[in-house]
Amino acid sequence: MRIIIIGAGRGARLMPTTADAPKCFAEVDGKRILDWCLDAFRAHGLTDVCFIGGYRIARVRAAYPEFTFRDNLDWKTNNILASLFHAEDLMDDAFICCYSDILFSQRIVARLVASDEEMALAVDTEWKARYGHRTEHPPGDAEKVTIADGAITRIHREIAESDTYGEYIGVAKFSKAGAARLRRHYHRCRDAHAGKPWREAPAFEKAYKIHLFQEMIEAGERMAYVETPGGYIEIDTQQDFEYARQYWTSRHRDR
Repeated sequence: MRIIIIGAGRGARLMPTTADAPKCFAEVDGKRILDWCLDAFRAHGLTDVCFIGGYRIARVRAAYPEFTFRDNLDWKTNNILASLFHAEDLMDDAFICCYSDILFSQRIVARLVASDEEMALAVDTEWKARYGHRTEHPPGDAEKVTIADGAITRIHREIAESDTYGEYIGVAKFSKAGAARLRRHYHRCRDAHAGKPWREAPAFEKAYKIHLFQEMIEAGERMAYVETPGGYIEIDTQQDFEYARQYWTSRHRDR
C-alpha cells in the first residue's frame, strides 16, 4: 500500500518556524513531524512514500531521497484537494493519504490497514479535549463528522459541536476500488466547476479534501471511518506547536 503525504503549503500560521523549512520539518521531542508520521507507517511495513511538495520542496528532496516526489508548482494559489491530485498517477492501487503537519499514533494506522472498507477516514472521538487550549484554531475550524450505521453521514466544519461524533484527522485509506471512485468523482466535479466557486470554496482549485468527501457522500458513496480516542495532534499554529512539544510523548503518543 502506497503512502501519499500532502505537504505543499507554507504553513504561514507557524511562522517563524517555517521561515526557511516546510512545516513538517518542525521538531517535536527531537524528531521532525514528518519522521513521526513515517514511524507510524513503517511500524506496519508501509515504506512506499510519495511526498507532494511545494514550499521548500528542495529541503525535503535532500533529506529523503528515497521518496517519490510530486511538485505542486501552484501551491500558492491552490489547496489541499488539488495538491493531493498531483499524485493521481500513483492512485492506481490502494493508498493512504495524510497531511504533513499532524502527529498520529501507530494504532491509527493499524486500524486503517485492518479495515476492509473501500474508503475509510480516521476520526478522533476525543477531539474536544485538544481544543481547550486552541484559541488560535477554534472548534469551528475542525473537520467534524456525523455518523450512522458505521459510515460518515456528513463531514463539515459547520457541524454543531453537540452533533459531532468526532474530527477527521487528515488520514484516509482507499482500496483500489475506492481510489478509482475517488478519482471519478474528482474529475466529475473538476470538469463541472474548474475555475468557479464550488461548495464553500471560492474556486474548485481552492477546495479541501472534505469538500470532495461530502460531495461523494451526497452522491451515495459509503465513506466509512475508524476511531481513535486521541492519539492525534494537529500542528497548525505556534500555540499547537508548543502544546505538541509539551504533551506528545507523555499524553498522546503510543508505540
